[in-house]
Amino acid sequence: MQAKGYAVLEASKPLVPFQFDRREIRPSDVALKIEYAGICHSDIHQAREEWGPAIFPMVPGHEIAGVVTSVGSAVTKFKVGDRIGVGVFIDSCRKCSSCQAGLEQYCVEGMTGTYNGYERDGTTVAQGGYSDTFVVDQDYAVTIPANLDMAGVAPLLCAGITLYSPLKNWGAGKGKKVGIIGLGGLGHMGLKFAVALGAHTTVFSHSPSKEKDARDMGAHDFVVTKDPKTLAGLAKDFDLILNTVSADMDLTPFLELLKLDGTLVLIGLPGKPYEISTPTLLAQRRSLAGSMIGGIAQTQEMLNFCGEHNIVSEIEVINPDYINEAYERTVKSDVKYRFVIDASKF
Repeated sequence: MQAKGYAVLEASKPLVPFQFDRREIRPSDVALKIEYAGICHSDIHQAREEWGPAIFPMVPGHEIAGVVTSVGSAVTKFKVGDRIGVGVFIDSCRKCSSCQAGLEQYCVEGMTGTYNGYERDGTTVAQGGYSDTFVVDQDYAVTIPANLDMAGVAPLLCAGITLYSPLKNWGAGKGKKVGIIGLGGLGHMGLKFAVALGAHTTVFSHSPSKEKDARDMGAHDFVVTKDPKTLAGLAKDFDLILNTVSADMDLTPFLELLKLDGTLVLIGLPGKPYEISTPTLLAQRRSLAGSMIGGIAQTQEMLNFCGEHNIVSEIEVINPDYINEAYERTVKSDVKYRFVIDASKF
């Protein structure tokens, strides 16, 4: 299947128009016409080879929303015309304890990324969603609720599930106090989900200008983090705090906000390891944890939840020829709150 999109031909080079072949449809595969593809900051890291050696040419993109155009002979999950999404991974070993538990993102053998890697056959290079078409095994795609805008759905396949999963795992809901550090592409989704789950939700941000947006999205409180005294006044007040930023920072002031058995979950990826204050963890039996996206079943649960609560990402839709500029603006945090590519323009 011929495809056209945008690719990085060499590390750190601009993305350029690119034609390539998708694999033939296997019995359990579905082909889809991509309608929208989100831009994730991890796309930039990989395109610029900031996370280690990468495979080029690379078509990035793992926030994919589209419509099924054909199905393999053994497909039962989808039919032509269905609205479906594809996220951060497209396969896993399917037999380890994690896969059997529906936690494919933690596959013991390693999940198969949507791009910048090889499929399970060891020879087919996986190419991502900055493209007009895609082919994926039916077991690694999800259904998009009919009432949701497809452009706003695309970032849910990464940014959305990345925040929904820890909120569910650590029991965010009525009677709980949740903090979200950072109001960006990830943080604004955490805010929307925490509020919809019924938790009292506070946004921590170094940008006072974001308070109106935060409150418009349902935040009960907004705390500017520049003044340490402000944080000190909230000590032992939170059940759960999600750190969505990737900048190097001192976690101790935020750990001190956790009450007994509270948890601070790391979601962003900083450039160097954090320094941790052990006494702060011991003081209230606090926990420091990490979380990475979600399994296929939970991703579907998240989309269903979004359908019920009419939740989508706040986005700026762009044409493909704007991708390189969008990368620069993403690095500068100059977007509210996620760029999404109109794939009909490839």
